[in-house]
Amino acid sequence: MLRHVVIATLSLAFAVAGAKAEGASDIAPTGSLRVAIAVGPAASAFWSTRDPATGKPRGVTVELAKAAADKLHVPLQLVEYRSSDEIAAASGKDVWDLSFMPADVKREPFVDQGPAYVAYMSGYLVRAGSDIRSVADVDRAGRRVGCIEGTSTSRTVEKSLKQAKLTKFVKPEEAAELIGKGELDALAMGMGALEDLSRKLPGTKVLDEVIQSTGVVVVVPKGKGVAKAWAAHFLDEAKADGTVRRALDGGGFTADKVEP
Repeated sequence: MLRHVVIATLSLAFAVAGAKAEGASDIAPTGSLRVAIAVGPAASAFWSTRDPATGKPRGVTVELAKAAADKLHVPLQLVEYRSSDEIAAASGKDVWDLSFMPADVKREPFVDQGPAYVAYMSGYLVRAGSDIRSVADVDRAGRRVGCIEGTSTSRTVEKSLKQAKLTKFVKPEEAAELIGKGELDALAMGMGALEDLSRKLPGTKVLDEVIQSTGVVVVVPKGKGVAKAWAAHFLDEAKADGTVRRALDGGGFTADKVEP
């Protein structure tokens, strides 16, 4: 009897180990977990920035990427992009396995979206000395408004503006530089990034009004069923065990609430 119990226990252990190994290979087929991140000039619950000392990316999504790789017991490889649309566009090229981005219907043909870990609100940063006091003031003839190309915020702004001149920037750093010089009247991005940018650019101000609200979700390339299920389970656990909360707090986003 004991011999049969031991054999059964060992068989179960090997089966579990085999399932874990198969799962890891389905999610990280190259042996490393390739996580796509967007790197810009200002940090948010979505945007990563570059560490001035090391030059390496840092931020909330970087910490979540580390946690995901640790969960799979595989090395982490960060794959950098300039926007969430760039990440989605590369989903069919087998260059990344997992990512995080604001939920957007336009990206559904390219990625499978999982649960959100935080609400993502967008707004406007106005230049130093500006007389803009509300979102309504932004859309005036002669106003110069910027946004980051390839973001859900850019699509919202493009639909809403009727009179102001809109410029889409491929490089977020260029938009940040121009509003700092006063060559843009307003810049549309996520609130967290705008608040970070405002601290770096004296005199600029973030308007209180929200122009768009969505959730930052975990995503995988389209059609990766096993990876989608694993990513959803990973993020739910990360929210429950405090991993997401620690990542937000470590990035300075203590006021951001973890999505239930």
